[in-house]
Amino acid sequence: MRRDLTGYGLAPPRLAWPGGAKLAVSLVVNYEEGAEMAVEAGDPENERIGEVVSVVPPGRRDLGQEGIFAYGTRAGLGRFLDAFDRHGVKATWFMCGRAVERTPELARACVARGHEAANHGWVWRPHADYPSREAEEAGLLRATEAIAAATGERPVGFFCRGSASPWTRELLARHAYLYDSNAFDDDLPYWDRAVPGGPMLVLPYALDCNDMKFFHPNGFVLPQHFVDYAEAAIDQLIEEGERGVPKLLNIGLHLRICGRPARFRAVEGILRLLAARRDAVWVARRRDIAAAARAQLPA
Repeated sequence: MRRDLTGYGLAPPRLAWPGGAKLAVSLVVNYEEGAEMAVEAGDPENERIGEVVSVVPPGRRDLGQEGIFAYGTRAGLGRFLDAFDRHGVKATWFMCGRAVERTPELARACVARGHEAANHGWVWRPHADYPSREAEEAGLLRATEAIAAATGERPVGFFCRGSASPWTRELLARHAYLYDSNAFDDDLPYWDRAVPGGPMLVLPYALDCNDMKFFHPNGFVLPQHFVDYAEAAIDQLIEEGERGVPKLLNIGLHLRICGRPARFRAVEGILRLLAARRDAVWVARRRDIAAAARAQLPA
């Protein structure tokens, strides 16, 4: 894989989002609960990132961390579905295969309400960890099948934790995925034409406007911090769209993080921001953003 440090350079495409919107916004909810590394699930170690850093010795079951994750599906998921219904928005849910296999009725409810199920890997791990194409392909297909079985919808988009492997996009193209989101390098969709069997449409994601920042020491502390950051991003990109180059903003959320009551105030605040700017903003599922991009960007 050769790095592309130029992209569109100084001549970005002027995409026309539906309704003349100056900005496309992708709300993403990460559905990982039950797919985190856990001795309970037969993994060799436990996930260590949570409300606090785990102090359980390696190799022992961590009931505390299990409970922190379980809160996401037990209590947080309902908050998200209710808020999205009240505000009339549709989101993309990055679903881990093992997570939805363990809670299929909840995953099914997300898609039944019009949201998109995208593939977030079999477990919550970097695909860069896979030692071979064959091993990664098995994990990719296992997750694809689990999501389709749970939701009734075959995923067409993909994003894994951290980093993809050098073969990920080749595998996505082989199995008819429409877009990959393992990219943090642009505000616009683009084609990766170097993919064997491709090209592959890339819908970049982002980690800055993301509630994981509540779990990082250099990130958000109060709900309003996240709202203010999102507002700055929204308004900056609307202004750029008004100057002729409409772009894409990603807002990343997690069931166990912003699903907590205090932090959910940030979600409510962001949804109100988007509602107040509805004439300028198109809030859409990633598969719909990908379809709009494919119609305008030559492959």
